[in-house]
Amino acid sequence: MLILIILGIFLILHGLVHLLYAGQSRRLFELRPNMTWPDSAWLLSKIFHKETTRILTSISLALAALGFFAGGLGLFLRQGWWQPVTVGAAVFSILIFILFWDGRFQALDDQGGIGVLIDLGILAVVFLKWLS
Repeated sequence: MLILIILGIFLILHGLVHLLYAGQSRRLFELRPNMTWPDSAWLLSKIFHKETTRILTSISLALAALGFFAGGLGLFLRQGWWQPVTVGAAVFSILIFILFWDGRFQALDDQGGIGVLIDLGILAVVFLKWLS
């Protein structure tokens, strides 16, 4: 029971971090000085203007955050739908950070690299819980 409470809190906090990255991408504030993510997104910056890329990033991250909030809330309320919602949020989050990555392996933490590892951990925990 305690582990489920901790996981629910963790999912909600992970969603909050996504909102911080959404604020960074819209330039509402800087998470770190001179952090320019997602301006150099390897795929989308070639298609869209920087401002459009920033808006798409912010909206995507807000949706992922909503998914993590819903997953955490569903877990607290002991609803069976928390698992597919959480899996969807984690997979979507990974896709966001891959699409908006700059294609280089420097400063991965500024581009959600740690978040991707956390998402993979969340997927592992959810699948282990789902299978038990």
